[in-house]
Amino acid sequence: MNLDKVRVIDNPVVALNLCTMRDKDTDSQGVRIATRKITRCLLYEAAKNLPLVEQDVTTPLTTFKAKTVDPNIELIISPILRAGLIFTDEAIDILPQATIRHIGMYRDEETLKPVWYYNKVPMDATNPEKFYIYITDPMLATGNSLLAAIELYASKGIPVENIKCICIIAAPEGIKNIQKHYPNIEIITAAIDDHLNEKGYIVPGMGDAGDRIFNT
Repeated sequence: MNLDKVRVIDNPVVALNLCTMRDKDTDSQGVRIATRKITRCLLYEAAKNLPLVEQDVTTPLTTFKAKTVDPNIELIISPILRAGLIFTDEAIDILPQATIRHIGMYRDEETLKPVWYYNKVPMDATNPEKFYIYITDPMLATGNSLLAAIELYASKGIPVENIKCICIIAAPEGIKNIQKHYPNIEIITAAIDDHLNEKGYIVPGMGDAGDRIFNT
């Protein structure tokens, strides 16, 4: 496992909310609130790779050149349904120029392989070097779903260095699986947990993220 390509965001705000969302006695509303606070921190970190340009801005006092995110890039937030949806509201608030492209996959509980059921990703990527992709999923367990999502964008010629995986909790097995196929992709997470159990759940983890977030 190459930790040079894994950025763990471990500030006190993240730690506080990570503790809350892990607790089995936290209700769904509490899990959602804690999760959103963490996702905001992770998205701020991810956005450090966005290119900046200068533009003229007039304040009440003067006109000067200010730095801003390049308006000519194609910024895509791609949540893996359903748990990845928790990132969407925060992403739109922080990065209003982003397009949301949903990816629908569920995990076959016997094979632990992803099963596609929805794909809202554009077929063509004109000027792929201008695309910046943030794939979001609260839990990086086996990594199989994230691999399928990465391949979906990489196959369009989008540079791997422009694709980031953003998750709240990651398992070493999932990180190794991603890095085996895409060694240069960056993973941004709030925690690297101990291991996967025999059912493919992260330990200590938080249980099923989708169930706990959506009270199902």
